[in-house]
Amino acid sequence: MEEYKLNKYLSRIKYNKKLSADLDTLIDLQKCHLLNIPFENLDIHNKTRITMDVELFYYKIVEKKRGGFCYELNGLFSELLKAVEFKTCLVSARVFDTTEKYGDEFDHLAIIVLLDNEKWLADVGFGEFAFSPLKIDTGIEQKDERGIFRINRFNEEYFVVQKKTSPGWKSEYLFSLKPRDLSEFSGMCRYHQTSPKSSFTQKKICSIATPTGRITLTDNSFKITANGKVEENEIENDSHFYKLLKKYFDIEL
Repeated sequence: MEEYKLNKYLSRIKYNKKLSADLDTLIDLQKCHLLNIPFENLDIHNKTRITMDVELFYYKIVEKKRGGFCYELNGLFSELLKAVEFKTCLVSARVFDTTEKYGDEFDHLAIIVLLDNEKWLADVGFGEFAFSPLKIDTGIEQKDERGIFRINRFNEEYFVVQKKTSPGWKSEYLFSLKPRDLSEFSGMCRYHQTSPKSSFTQKKICSIATPTGRITLTDNSFKITANGKVEENEIENDSHFYKLLKKYFDIEL
């Protein structure tokens, strides 16, 4: 990534600290990203094709000040980390759903970062998730601003990342440590844009973390969560949706 692009990207996520390839910087970059770039699938509903091209990701997210979904957000975030000289690789993840099953391979794209011979899971493309990267160390609870997480072995191939809830642990997704090329996610990216079975084709969503909660806009609801309190209102029509999109996310389509 060229220096001028790196600087514009850092400005986009409001990062203004010293850069170095260490854990503190990784933590700050991930949190800044989550607080300033939304998770959104609006291009899917506007019939704008999303392809596995980091230059297109950069143009959309940085230049046009948009968001994206996992392939775009983590695909671009990985390029940022590499520009800061982190050692990273893309990995495939399979998202847990309510039917006690996991999605297909390449269902989700996440990032592994190697620091001082320790591996960390970084993710800015999963919606509501940990603010900080999670250490890939099984059997420990990891406290984060967004909750308590743990990573355990699922089988010989996969790890599972879980979040503590009441009364137990909720699985988020499976992931392996096998390095992947961005192009390997093309098929599932196309599936999520076109299949009626994909959650991304079923409704529009734009959602962003805030210091105290989250703001989420969909076709039929607008929800603000702050300090554990939830305010939710119905969306009246398309005009109402796009007005809120501009006001709270500064996105104009």
